[in-house]
Amino acid sequence: MEHAPIVVHRVSPSGGRRVSLRAEGRETVLGVAHSDADVIEFLRRAEVPDPDEVVLGGTAPPVEWQGDAPHVYEAETAPSDLP
Repeated sequence: MEHAPIVVHRVSPSGGRRVSLRAEGRETVLGVAHSDADVIEFLRRAEVPDPDEVVLGGTAPPVEWQGDAPHVYEAETAPSDLP
């Protein structure tokens, strides 16, 4: 199975998701996104056609959302034992 050319990696413990673009056998990190708007801007700068539609509409090229639900950028906080 071929991987999607755009990868939004799992949420980091401090928040945000690394975004990378796979092309010509290489993976290039575009930046760390804290919102869909960040992902769209990274794709626009990488000259991906229709980045809004790619992120929000799910058209080709496909986006692979790894490890966490799509469009989530904040790490889940564990319940505290403090009252």
